[in-house]
Amino acid sequence: MPEPLSQMLDLTPRRIVAELDRYIVGQAAAKRAVAIALRNRWRRLMVDENMREEISPKNIIMIGPTGVGKTEIARRLAKMTRSPFIKVEASKYTEVGYVGRDVESMIRELMDLAVNMVQAEEKEAMSQKAGEAAEERLLDLLLPGSRPGAAPAPSGGFSAPPPPDSRPRVDTTREKFRQMLHNGELDGREVEVETKESGQPMARIFTGMGLEDMEKNLNDAMSQLFPKKTQRRRVKVKDAWEILVSEDASRLVDMDKVTAEAKLRVEQHGLVFIDELDKVAGRESSRSGPDISREGVQRDLLPLVEGSTVPTKYGPVKTDHILFIAAGAFHVAKPSDLIPELQGRFPIRVELSPLSQEDFVRILTEPENALTIQYRLLLATEKVDLEFSPEAVETLADLACQVNEKNENIGARRLATIMEKLLDEVSFEAPDISPTKISVTPEYVKSRLADLVEDTDLTRYIL
Repeated sequence: MPEPLSQMLDLTPRRIVAELDRYIVGQAAAKRAVAIALRNRWRRLMVDENMREEISPKNIIMIGPTGVGKTEIARRLAKMTRSPFIKVEASKYTEVGYVGRDVESMIRELMDLAVNMVQAEEKEAMSQKAGEAAEERLLDLLLPGSRPGAAPAPSGGFSAPPPPDSRPRVDTTREKFRQMLHNGELDGREVEVETKESGQPMARIFTGMGLEDMEKNLNDAMSQLFPKKTQRRRVKVKDAWEILVSEDASRLVDMDKVTAEAKLRVEQHGLVFIDELDKVAGRESSRSGPDISREGVQRDLLPLVEGSTVPTKYGPVKTDHILFIAAGAFHVAKPSDLIPELQGRFPIRVELSPLSQEDFVRILTEPENALTIQYRLLLATEKVDLEFSPEAVETLADLACQVNEKNENIGARRLATIMEKLLDEVSFEAPDISPTKISVTPEYVKSRLADLVEDTDLTRYIL
């Protein structure tokens, strides 16, 4: 069973939700919707081949304020299944024919990411074979002419044949050096290696926006015309090892196979997260002229979501089975303000709730990557033992809610701002006061943040 399909075999909807719960607090409805959509991709590939192409993905719109977990849900989904994933902002695109990025560029970027992903996996798979080849090349540099069957090193323009009994001694020396190499005893020695660097001039297109793909493709074409230059460098054995392994791994990778696998992953498992969809919601009929960044973008986006073929430098890519997850706050515009055709292509709509003080407490303590855990680990590297009391966490959550109510509500992102301000002094002084233990109590929090939170004008700038 091909990757990442084999990994999805054990990812039942319940397990997907459980995995998301490890990093994201609450939002059960959104987690349930994406878990079903993800499992349906595996189910589609299991049905009869004649029906497989008839089953289209059920795209999702997430509706909710900023900082409640919309992007994180999509990102964790892609990481869970090792699917090609890209996050884009709808407001960055304009209608085709105008200055700006066209919506098809998101598929081209997704394909680029997939190629890099598969290439890295292939290099990893070839790492053992590449390591063996790099080891022999490195020993050749350390002991020229010592490889069995290799020609002796030149001397004065000609090579004298080695004495009959010299080969066993050379072989023994090579094996001794091999063992020293394994033990790291030669890491500090310098050798001369040949590296290739791009010799083609870089083409720069000085325009506003929208021609990124033209610039990239032009440079790719020029790289075929201008051969890469070879440069000799003296580096330490440790660095030479990494250079040679990378070169050998790249040489062993079959790029045709990589491209084919990347295209398959994009078409069958690709995930595109379109943020700020509410920024392009609206009909131009209510205005005096066309809005190239609103309804025009919706019309251009529609073929991608419906299923079309996008030309890329790796060949045509079909979007029929790419899963699109859109998101937006929809404070002013509503999903019904989208053009009807686009609404129909996002049949699943889930609403994410704003975060409460209790949610903030859970966010600070429950996820595996909680901020309190991150700061504790960071300061532990300086031998500073940081300890948060439960009451201090509740105080932090309460302050975050207060600031969100007084100013712009940025959800859980407010916690990062408050935590950084709270631990600013400790983070700066840590190397000078270690080893020590610091207990973060409600009094500690209030002494550093309470006055700042109460000063509304200052809060707008600091928190």
